[in-house]
Amino acid sequence: MKLGLSAMALATFLGLSLAAPAQQQPAIPDNPAPQAPPPLSNVNGPITPGKGAGDTLPGPSSSAASAGQQPAPTTPSSSQPPAQEGKDQVQTAPPEIPEGGEGFEKTSTLIRLNVNFVEVPVTVKDSKGVLVPGLTYRNFKIFENGQRQPLRLFTADAFPLSMAFVIDQSVTADVMAKVNNSLAAIQGALAPYDEIAVFSYSNGAQNRSGGFTGAQSARVPYVLSMTKETGSEMLPPVNSGPLAGCNIRENGNCVDPNLQPGRSVGGGPFMTIPKEIHTLNDAILAAAKELSTRPKGRRRIIYVVSDGKEYGSKATYRDVLRYLETNDITVYGTLVGDSARWGEGYISRLHLPFTMYDNRLASYTLATGGTLDSERDLNGMERSYSRIAEEARTRYTLGYLSHQPVIDGKFRPIDVRVDRPGLEVIAKTGYYPNARDAQ
Repeated sequence: MKLGLSAMALATFLGLSLAAPAQQQPAIPDNPAPQAPPPLSNVNGPITPGKGAGDTLPGPSSSAASAGQQPAPTTPSSSQPPAQEGKDQVQTAPPEIPEGGEGFEKTSTLIRLNVNFVEVPVTVKDSKGVLVPGLTYRNFKIFENGQRQPLRLFTADAFPLSMAFVIDQSVTADVMAKVNNSLAAIQGALAPYDEIAVFSYSNGAQNRSGGFTGAQSARVPYVLSMTKETGSEMLPPVNSGPLAGCNIRENGNCVDPNLQPGRSVGGGPFMTIPKEIHTLNDAILAAAKELSTRPKGRRRIIYVVSDGKEYGSKATYRDVLRYLETNDITVYGTLVGDSARWGEGYISRLHLPFTMYDNRLASYTLATGGTLDSERDLNGMERSYSRIAEEARTRYTLGYLSHQPVIDGKFRPIDVRVDRPGLEVIAKTGYYPNARDAQ
């Protein structure tokens, strides 16, 4: 009895509870303290979490602020490496470079959102006029409105051609005979995946083919054969004397009413000589309207065989050039006749006021990024067809996203440069934005 009381007294003295183990209360752990989320240091895209599409990318200062820490001082430190001189600060990442044979597909399938994707074909030649291959995107710099644009697409693939072939039928008879004999060579310069439409002009433009057709189809030789004409006879005009007026009559009437006094040549003792008609502007505009319907991803080119003279067109040069620059159309040409003569071809580019333009074709090629050959014989014309078709197909293609508003109707000048000396760069001088290119 004394032993039992002593045990109970000892337990009471030590503060021990004799309760059952099932009735003991477990200890409650402390709640964890709130901790800041880790900084998003791996986010390098144009959209900053929590800020949307801002102007600056998240850097060390923004990461430290999100973690509740004080940002580091922005003063330069001697321990930081200096900026590398000569490093390209605009082209920070390489553009999209498609695989071989996929370049023309990328230009039509590239996803764009409320921007203008500008496609600039570029031809590079050396001092001898030979095409320069093997250039990369690092060799090119492109400027729009004086501001450099980073490239988003670069390819050197060959593109299929949509060619509007325009034939001048107002040239003299001897030149027209050479042009007629050279027409069969244009089909040999084209590939099976190309397409062609044939136009002609003298006093007004005519669509000979009725639309585009396969370049190697049997219809093309037939259309070209039906386009042959005799040309014009450049005889010395007679406006005075007994042979003036209408010297060939039938039943008392003039055979040619254009030469009959009192009609278009006027009356009186002197005859007004009819003016020459060369509707080059109207022909290029008709071909450009047909080309504007061709799908993206094809080279839209107008190939003109002419002496370059322009007089009597309803369309003006400025309106036609704006239409070409809006629809991404390039004009190439082969000069024939007097404009192809050495020395005279350059002088004919000068224009006196109130006179006929002796070589308006050169202005179209320079503004749209095309080239112009001068050939006087049959073999030269045939070689020119093959050379220009190859040049139009195998150009470097540069693509960038314009920093200008989507549609503002203003002309945007373009300047393309290559970082190698002694090379000639041929590209269009600018463009007008097109609503169909903005997506």
